[in-house]
Amino acid sequence: MKPAPKVLIWLIGVLLLIMVGISASFWAFRQIEEAAAVRIHTNAALGGGRELLSTLKDAETGQRGYLLTGDEAFLDSYLAVRDHIDGDLQKLRHHTLLVSAQKHLDTLAPLVDAKLAHMAHAIELRRNQDNAAAIANVRGGEGKRLMDAIRSEMSAYIQLEENLLVQREAEFQATMRQLLTLIVLTILIATLFGLAFAYLMYREAQQRIKDLEHRETRNLLELQEALNLNLWQANVKLQVSEENLRVTLNSIGDAVLATDEQGRITRMNPVAERLTGWTQAEAHGRLVDEIFHIINKETRLPATIPVSATLAHGTIHGLANHTVLIARDASESDIADSCAPIVDRDGLVVGAVLVFRDVTGEYETQHLLQTQQAELEMQNEDLRASQEALNTLQARYFDLYDLAPMGYCTLTEQGLIKEANLTTATLLGLARDGLAEKAMYRFICKEDADTYYRLVKQLRNTRQQQTGELRMARADGTPVWVQLSIAAAQEDDAPVTRVVMMDVSERKRTEEALLKAGALQRAIFNSANFSSIATDAKGVIQIFNVGAERMLGYTAAEVMNKITPADISDPQEVIARAEALSVELGTPITPGFEALVFKASRGIEDIYELTYIRKDGSRFPAVVSVTALRDEQDAIIGYLLIGTDNTARKAPGPWRKKPTWRNRIFCPA
Repeated sequence: MKPAPKVLIWLIGVLLLIMVGISASFWAFRQIEEAAAVRIHTNAALGGGRELLSTLKDAETGQRGYLLTGDEAFLDSYLAVRDHIDGDLQKLRHHTLLVSAQKHLDTLAPLVDAKLAHMAHAIELRRNQDNAAAIANVRGGEGKRLMDAIRSEMSAYIQLEENLLVQREAEFQATMRQLLTLIVLTILIATLFGLAFAYLMYREAQQRIKDLEHRETRNLLELQEALNLNLWQANVKLQVSEENLRVTLNSIGDAVLATDEQGRITRMNPVAERLTGWTQAEAHGRLVDEIFHIINKETRLPATIPVSATLAHGTIHGLANHTVLIARDASESDIADSCAPIVDRDGLVVGAVLVFRDVTGEYETQHLLQTQQAELEMQNEDLRASQEALNTLQARYFDLYDLAPMGYCTLTEQGLIKEANLTTATLLGLARDGLAEKAMYRFICKEDADTYYRLVKQLRNTRQQQTGELRMARADGTPVWVQLSIAAAQEDDAPVTRVVMMDVSERKRTEEALLKAGALQRAIFNSANFSSIATDAKGVIQIFNVGAERMLGYTAAEVMNKITPADISDPQEVIARAEALSVELGTPITPGFEALVFKASRGIEDIYELTYIRKDGSRFPAVVSVTALRDEQDAIIGYLLIGTDNTARKAPGPWRKKPTWRNRIFCPA
């Protein structure tokens, strides 16, 4: 064969090799695009599923807030879910590729409709002022059962989508490895062809092209070195991407936003998408300043984004308090965050990860507490103003009945207030006209209702004057200790009851102060009628008084420095309390000792009922009061749990009535 045909054959072979490489590359890139499209659908399905479950939880929380307060503002989240739930489910179906996952959505749709119908029924009852029925509807357990079923179906759905995402990610990685292998093989074969072609030309041209062949060989070697450098750089970038992914996934509980070394967005999780209003696809490659728009809540001036400082110095930075994130749709959320650098194996900063969370609910709670404090101060001012007005009226209406130092009122045979003097109205915090035709028992605190009914019964049986001390509820719900005397009388040929009440709150406060002092305080702590248990900050029992030993059957030596109060409590009730507090306070609470003292650790007064388990395995109901013990720096050093045996109060009695919602609101334990 002549040299010219040989050269032509070599050239044809090289062209064929290049065409094969290009075709294989196009195939591989097509596979990558398809895998990426599936991942986008799967991520959208996961985000939609989690957001749907979250909005249902928000709707349920808003419904409970409305049932407790009657404030229509709490229904915003419920109305939003009710109006958009069908569209959200349709979008979720659109993004779902698995038939098995579609089946879970088919099961989920009627459950969601049933849950919304159950919530709507409770809301309608509350709007009709049937508060007892609304609360009974919530306590019936149907709403919880439906919500548990929704969570179960959504969890199964999310698990299927996550498995699909893992599978597609594995296929994507396999395709990338095939592409890399193909590129390397193509380069090696092309190099071999080039060398062989150069060698053929060398043989044909001999010395005449020797220098040219040398230059070509050197160029090929430089090309090989450049390709090797590109492969090394690609490997480094892959390591950085894997590191970014690891940090992002580990922080998935809050909103997570990752950037490269230039501050451009590389990754966002679903929570970050929801808070910023930007999707991963829309935000990718944009500067963080364009996506993460924050201002100071007080001044409304732009706030400094910590990403720049983190990239510049490689240190962790956080936001100042009262920072507001403005989303793409102009909605606002109070947030708290921290920003940490992403470093490679050489210690160089290659990006930053910004983790932030929505604290709007916490700020709203603080604002509500401040508002309530302001309202209480205004009520105190009103009370002082009322007292001054009363002093002014004393000069005009000097009436022995109205100006008596004690409250006088007359009750009908049915226990309704027929008339009352000004002292009674002042004592109960109402205008005198507001007392007319009101039942007397409505102003008796539920804790002392038995005392009041016992006095009434003794009066009816003996027709003799009866006297006792009990707590009455003012109009603002605060209790006041009074000495109550009742006597039978006749008025207009009808039996009536004369009531004399004297405010003894100051004496009661003095008695309580004395009880808290010195030896008497120690005597109470060691009383056999109360279980007093003190723990360290971790909940391990440090003090176990005589009352606790009597009630629970343990000696102090058997429990001190060994167990926590959760170990002597009904485990199912502890779990139920943890779940209830998690819903009430909007934060996950671990079942165990934390559930028993969580409110007290936040400075919230906490008195609750639960079942104690004695050493011999027997059980009894107890009322427990929890107080956090603090040092001079206000740091918690332990907890004090004071319990009383509630068996007697749990037993049915002739004068015991079930507490109403009004008792719980105006006369808290």
